[in-house]
Amino acid sequence: MNDDISPIPLAIPSAHPVSGAPASMPAAAPPAPRKQLSRQQKAAVVVQLLLAEGAAPPLSDLPETYQVAITRTLSEMRSVDRDTLQAVISEFVSEMDSIGLTFPGGMEDALGAVDGHISAATSSRLRREAGIAARGDPWDRISGLAPERLIKVLEQESTEVGAVMLSKLSVAQAAKLLGMLSGMRARELSYAISRTGYVLPETVQRIGLSLASQLDAEPMSAFDVDPVERVGAILNYSRAATRDEVLVGLDETDAEFAAEVRRAIFTFANIPARVTERDIPKIVRGIEQSVLVKALASCEGDGTMEAARDYVLDNISKRMAESLREEIAEAGKVSAVEGEEAMNAVVSEIRRLVEVGEVLLLAEEN
Repeated sequence: MNDDISPIPLAIPSAHPVSGAPASMPAAAPPAPRKQLSRQQKAAVVVQLLLAEGAAPPLSDLPETYQVAITRTLSEMRSVDRDTLQAVISEFVSEMDSIGLTFPGGMEDALGAVDGHISAATSSRLRREAGIAARGDPWDRISGLAPERLIKVLEQESTEVGAVMLSKLSVAQAAKLLGMLSGMRARELSYAISRTGYVLPETVQRIGLSLASQLDAEPMSAFDVDPVERVGAILNYSRAATRDEVLVGLDETDAEFAAEVRRAIFTFANIPARVTERDIPKIVRGIEQSVLVKALASCEGDGTMEAARDYVLDNISKRMAESLREEIAEAGKVSAVEGEEAMNAVVSEIRRLVEVGEVLLLAEEN
C-alpha cells in the first residue's frame, strides 16, 4: 500500500444528546482529530479481516521478522470503524489490481523458480555467493538433496544434529538413510530421536540453516558418480587382460582405492556371488540366444568362468539348459574377442535390470 495516500481516520464515536435534555443545552463537542493508520496497521487490518472471514493468509511464508511485527501490531490494535475498514480494503484492492506481474522475493525464491531450467553448477554457485536466504524453510531445501549427500551429515555431525535432521525428513527418507548407515550408528541416531521432544523450534531452524549452508558450500562435482564407480564402470567393459593389469597397478599405487574399485566391478565371473538364483531366468530372457551361447561357450578352460556358466545353466529350465548345452558343444571354441563381447552383453542386461529395479545385486562378501 502507498504511504503517500490521504490519512485514513480512526473513528471516534461522537456524544449523543441525552434524551429529554433542554433545547438550550450546548451541542456535543466536535469529534477528535482522526488518526492516520500506518502501513503496518493497514496490513494488520487486512490480516484480521481475512482471519475473521475464515481465510488462511500464508503468514508462515514471510520472513520471521515480518511475522513478529504483524503479530505484535495485531496485539496492540483494538478496533476500527466501518469507514476506516472500507478505506483500507479499497486501497488494498486498488494496489492488487494495479499489479501486473510479481517476481520472486530474493535469491532463494528465484532459484526455486528457475530450478530445472539452469544448470546444477550455476545454481550451486549462486547459492554459495548469496548464502542461505533468511526467508523460507531450510528443511525444504535439505529434504530435496540426494541421499548420498545427506548420509555424510549423519556420519560426520553430532548424534543430536543427526537426530534432528532425521526427525525433519519424511519417514521414507529417514528409513532409507538409516538403512545406509552401520548398525551401531543407526541405533545411536534412533535413540537420540527420543530426546528431541523438547528441542525448541528456533534451535531446529538454526540447525537447518547451518546444515543447508554447509551443504550448499560444498563444491559442485562435474561428474554424476564418484571416482570409484566411474573406474569400476570402465573396467566392467574392458578386456579381462586390461582390467587385471589396471587393478594390479592400482594395488601398487593406492591399495584402498583399488579395493573399492574391485567391489564396484561386476563382471560375468561375479554372477554366482551377486545374482540370486531366482533372477537368472529373468536375465536370460532378455539376451539373444546366440549371444548367450557365445558367452557360455567362451567359459571353457577357466575354472572361475566355468562356475559362472554352470550357475546360469543350473538355474534355468531343464529343457532350455539342454538346448544351450547342445548349441555350446556345436559352437566349439569361441574367440577371446567374441567371448568377451558376449559376456559384456550379458553383464549389460543385468545392469539394465538393476537400474530399473527388477534385479537386486547382492553385496559381495570380503
